[in-house]
Amino acid sequence: MRKLSYQEIFSKRPDVETIEKEGRFPIYVVAENIRSLYNVGSVFRTCDTGRVAKLFLCGYTGQPPRNEISKTALGAEKSVPWEYHRNTVEAIRKIKAQHIPIVLLEHTDESVSYTEFYYPSPLCLVVGNEVEGVSDEVVALADAAIEIPMHGIKQSLNVAVAFGVVLFHVIDFWGKTGAGEMVKIVTF
Repeated sequence: MRKLSYQEIFSKRPDVETIEKEGRFPIYVVAENIRSLYNVGSVFRTCDTGRVAKLFLCGYTGQPPRNEISKTALGAEKSVPWEYHRNTVEAIRKIKAQHIPIVLLEHTDESVSYTEFYYPSPLCLVVGNEVEGVSDEVVALADAAIEIPMHGIKQSLNVAVAFGVVLFHVIDFWGKTGAGEMVKIVTF
């Protein structure tokens, strides 16, 4: 075994034109009131690696251009389709109007383990504030809630880490079930 060089790894990556031609996974992401710009950058980078269809930055979540976002996004803020909405409820309603189910990554009285959920295609995954989570107004509009079981003292992972765990689980789930085929970006 040998470690691949940066050039070898980079040569295998598609460019933005190829991604737009081949399509993206039908996953829409809402990031509500994320206070850390570094977490926002990490969410962008994870959205890029998972070919997310669109990222909605909502509430007081920071938006590019910001050096802190760029530092962790490493350019993904330029390759991921995104838009900003001051009002998260309006963004959620816009997504629901396209018949896209809203799935929260949140502790609720109806949350199920992320490994036990059947992920519809398309779907919208919602992540919330690092301390407060997803707002009650958004919880009221959700179709389902999932959570990552914790085995230590802390009740949750960092929002960007948790998002990455679930995003790649969804993509793996769709690969095993045949759902979630790549789609062209839907504008709405």
